[in-house]
Amino acid sequence: MLVTARGIGQGRTVALFTVLGMTVGAAMVQLPLVALGVTSLLRASPLAFAALQWVGSAYLVWLGLRLIFTAPDARVQQDKSPIEPLAAAREGMIANLINPWPITFMVAFLPQFVDPHGSSVTLQLLVLGATQKITGVLVLGVYALASGSIGSWIMTRPRVRLWQQRIAGLFIVGLGFRMAFGGGASR
Repeated sequence: MLVTARGIGQGRTVALFTVLGMTVGAAMVQLPLVALGVTSLLRASPLAFAALQWVGSAYLVWLGLRLIFTAPDARVQQDKSPIEPLAAAREGMIANLINPWPITFMVAFLPQFVDPHGSSVTLQLLVLGATQKITGVLVLGVYALASGSIGSWIMTRPRVRLWQQRIAGLFIVGLGFRMAFGGGASR
């Protein structure tokens, strides 16, 4: 949502730097944590692992419900004040690091694809995590470009903006429920 808001409000360049902060910048912190033991500690404690999944699920549902039930301010106009690209990247990185979803996803998802009898588990986790982050750059980059392109149009149509926000909220709530109740790989 931050990328879309940046694209709509400040344009493509700022949105793309936000994407780089959210993916590449955050990866510099998250990947070593995952590869060097957070995963092992959480997997060793089913209670801690389940708690992290439930906290992440609750956070996603909360974010989605806020989007669904909060009407956007009809008076908001496209923000033309410049944001420096590095400031946008820093804010994207901070937003990703304080959000429990990315680390929860990495801890819950990546170890399923590690071969404990293969090469270095740490190296496998780093490669898988880097692949996930590169995919994030590509996907969020598309959001940045698209939102930057249609930002002016959306900002002049409050009803379209409202429904876009509500649909995004429903998807986020769905992801939260999927995370909580969708099962998972056996550990």
